[in-house]
Amino acid sequence: MKISVKNLGKRFNREWIFRNLNYEFEAGNTYAVIGPNGSGKSTLLQIAWGQLPPSQGTLSYSHNSNEIPPEEIFTLLAVATPYMELMEEFTLREMVQFHFRFKKIRNGSPLPEILEKMELTHARNKYISNFSSGMKQRLKLGLAFFSDVPLLFLDEPMTNLDKKSIDWYWNNLTGLPQDILIFIASNQDQEYPPTAKKINISSYK
Repeated sequence: MKISVKNLGKRFNREWIFRNLNYEFEAGNTYAVIGPNGSGKSTLLQIAWGQLPPSQGTLSYSHNSNEIPPEEIFTLLAVATPYMELMEEFTLREMVQFHFRFKKIRNGSPLPEILEKMELTHARNKYISNFSSGMKQRLKLGLAFFSDVPLLFLDEPMTNLDKKSIDWYWNNLTGLPQDILIFIASNQDQEYPPTAKKINISSYK
């Protein structure tokens, strides 16, 4: 998986959030998008996964040496963010079943095993609306971790996680295949590996 970015920029009204970003993001690497709150970290990720259009520049995607049209990139990625909505009318079991109607499960694990890996089996029949903020975040991360995709976006992944859940996060992050492309937006260095390649968004104003 590779994402090539040329002269990329985004502005809202007259304010440039970032501009003139040129980079090649390649599989097998984790990229930490860093910078203070409000600097544009989430905006860059949203552009990269296709939710927001750039104000200038281009993005191109390729996988296994094949060009991927931007409108199809969603089929190859998974996202976990604190602001991502869940189907709160669903139970945990229903939410997981719904998600994996659209994504393959990594390693082909059966549904009960996915719930065990999320360490949420006890809540399998509980409505998402009754989950704590930490449980919701672990569910979002679990859906992303266990989706068989080559491209993963994590925005402030440790938000609302307690110590046990942070350990769970690291076990699953480090257990991912080595050939996928990972983006982590964060202003806390404990959220991404020390080997991550850092992109300081504040450098592109």
